[in-house]
Amino acid sequence: MADTNPASPSHAPSYYAHSANASPERPALNESLEADVCIVGAGYTGLSAGIALAEAGMSVVVLERARVGWGASGRNGGQIVHSFSRDIDVIERSYGPSVAEPLARMMFEGAQVIRERVTKYSIDCDLKDGGIFAAISPGKTRGLIEQKKLWERWGHPGLSLVDTPSDVRRLVNTDRYSALLIDPTGGHFHPLNLALGEAAALERLGGRVFEHCEVVKIERGEPAVVRTAQGQVKARCVIVACNAYIGGLEPALASKSMPCGTQMIATEPLGALADELIPSDHCVEDNNFLLDYFRLSADKRLIYGGGVVYGARDPKEVKSLIRPQMVKTFPQLKDVGIEFGWTGNFLLTLSRMPQVGTLSSNIYYSQGCSGHGITFTHLIGRVLAEAIKGDATRFGAFARLPHHPFPGGRLLRVPFTAIGALWYQMRDRLGV
Repeated sequence: MADTNPASPSHAPSYYAHSANASPERPALNESLEADVCIVGAGYTGLSAGIALAEAGMSVVVLERARVGWGASGRNGGQIVHSFSRDIDVIERSYGPSVAEPLARMMFEGAQVIRERVTKYSIDCDLKDGGIFAAISPGKTRGLIEQKKLWERWGHPGLSLVDTPSDVRRLVNTDRYSALLIDPTGGHFHPLNLALGEAAALERLGGRVFEHCEVVKIERGEPAVVRTAQGQVKARCVIVACNAYIGGLEPALASKSMPCGTQMIATEPLGALADELIPSDHCVEDNNFLLDYFRLSADKRLIYGGGVVYGARDPKEVKSLIRPQMVKTFPQLKDVGIEFGWTGNFLLTLSRMPQVGTLSSNIYYSQGCSGHGITFTHLIGRVLAEAIKGDATRFGAFARLPHHPFPGGRLLRVPFTAIGALWYQMRDRLGV
């Protein structure tokens, strides 16, 4: 799959593209427009911000160089998981209570935004409630216990821990896990259909979305000017929401982050066997550093993902990479057909925390969810809209986080990061 070529007329091949709801192919921008806000990127960040701004009565133009949801927003695991790629205890140790506290107050909000939008705009994306964190060893179980205490400390009740084999199998039918932490406010959905539904909602609110129009330059000024090959948008404010697909548009942003690939497979429809695998029908992810994650689709396939390819190279055979992990979890699937295998890029930062800020007084950006972006992108879209509307309090809570460059620069960041990951892989194997 040519993951780095967004000029393709359709979405990258995946189960999600195969099962996507009907959506119009939008034209490229070939004129000069004016808007209150121009957003670069029609993924979750841009669409979430666009909806919040349009709901406030602002004129919004979104420019997408491929298709709505072409990047990570249309290819991810489809799991609602709270908090950030680094949980709030790590943030508190790294940056202090004054930084951690305002972030903690927002760590569960992204899921609320998703559910509110799905309900308000009748988005058909197979949304289901319920998420599970899984531990593969007693050491990892202690991590779940600490996570439960941490989240409850910050006002997130309703979590429950099961650690007997019979209770574990009642929820996830495998011998691999020693304990499960159940979060009823987690959930899962069809990610591409969520993005398509959000784009349609934005358009119903008066926003305009253009596809197949790569932004070639953002000119600073008041107004700022966002230029494509055949058109331009003059806007009071701009949001850069490209994440792993920013390319060379803003080198300052690209220099402090690294695109990485993650892989997923989808089985053939499993029928009654699907309900035997995950009787709870919750989504599942383990709490390893290099984690596995899986869930059932609406048509009873198992969607299973994991692994990281630093530098976002496309593996030659995704199915052969992920299938062994799936069979390790569910040996009963050793002879099941795999009908889809795909990869998608997410943007990694050195701190594993998102990078949020401004490039000038009226050009905002958000990037670098580090593999934990579904809820964060929906939260930060709302927060970006608040800042543009005049209240930058919550925006500032994220903007004060430091943006560190990777050791070795762009040339050596991939091998250095891969070497560091080996340490965590060893810890995962030892169950600590």
